[in-house]
Amino acid sequence: MTAKLDKTKFRYRNLVLHVLGWAVLIVVPLFFHSSDDPWSHVWTRYMRWLGTPLAYMLVFYINYLWVVPRYLIKKKDWKMFLLINVGVIALGLCAIDVWHVVSQNLLTELPDQVRQNPARRPSRVPRYFWAVLILCMFIALTVAVRMYQRWQHVEDVRKEAEAARAEAELSNLRNQLNPHFLLNTLNNIYALIAFDQEKAQIAVGELSKLLRHVLYENQQDFVPLCKEADFMRNYIELMKIRVTDNVKIDTSINIQPNDSTPVAPLIFISLIENAFKHGISPQGAGHIKIDLSQTDGNITCEIRNTCYPKRENDKSGSGIGLEQVSRRLELMYPDRYTWEKGTTPDGKLYYSIITIKKEEK
Repeated sequence: MTAKLDKTKFRYRNLVLHVLGWAVLIVVPLFFHSSDDPWSHVWTRYMRWLGTPLAYMLVFYINYLWVVPRYLIKKKDWKMFLLINVGVIALGLCAIDVWHVVSQNLLTELPDQVRQNPARRPSRVPRYFWAVLILCMFIALTVAVRMYQRWQHVEDVRKEAEAARAEAELSNLRNQLNPHFLLNTLNNIYALIAFDQEKAQIAVGELSKLLRHVLYENQQDFVPLCKEADFMRNYIELMKIRVTDNVKIDTSINIQPNDSTPVAPLIFISLIENAFKHGISPQGAGHIKIDLSQTDGNITCEIRNTCYPKRENDKSGSGIGLEQVSRRLELMYPDRYTWEKGTTPDGKLYYSIITIKKEEK
């Protein structure tokens, strides 16, 4: 629907430009005359002159509607294009001469000295030379206009194809994220069953609360930030169930309950997963700090955690989560986000800071 509206808008804009362009060429010269000339004489001279721009228009639209699209753009036949335009230029010259003769015979209001004095008439050779030169300029203008329109059409098709590809890729990423999220969470619950069945049962209950958000909200391109913040709180509580008291978790989610700032669903969850995956030592100790805030429309998620290598027997993920985050940011927030991530010089602390900038209007 949007593509059709854009094409219709382009056609109307193109029509307006054509009308305005020819109106300036044809009408404006009517106002450039001596104030001492009688209006009848000005009008008579103007009508005799009018054949010249009409010939330009004839040559322009023969090329615009037929010659350039058929022989230059479609067939790329420069020889036929030049040959036909020799005939088109000849036709334009004939049209100028015919109009001049007819108007001279029909319009009799011009003074006799103007009609009969050959000294005031330009000779045919210079007149034809300038007429041919200007007609060639109009042909060149037609080629430029048509080539630009062709380039614009190709560019529009490319952008539509790119947008469709990006949408398909984004949909695929969302479809991958659901099973990825579910797999990691079920692995956590599976680990709980071995040593604390009660906590495992609580985790299953918490998981059921989260699934509604994952199954429904994640199908939209954007959700209100307040809903995403609530989901993050619930998810962090679920992740806390499996950790020991030796793990210090600091959470600061400074989002207003009614904050409707749009944000991509589950965009930060993989970062939290990564923090719990690599921020806890084999001995069950570690420190995880999670901050989410929104200031003047800019959303910042900062996560810091102690850095421990992933254990060989840890099956809680295949590492595709962070790659998905990066690709989704590129697709949904092009040129509107920053992502700082890495470890401190001593290698003991990992940090990940994503800032999504407010969309400029």
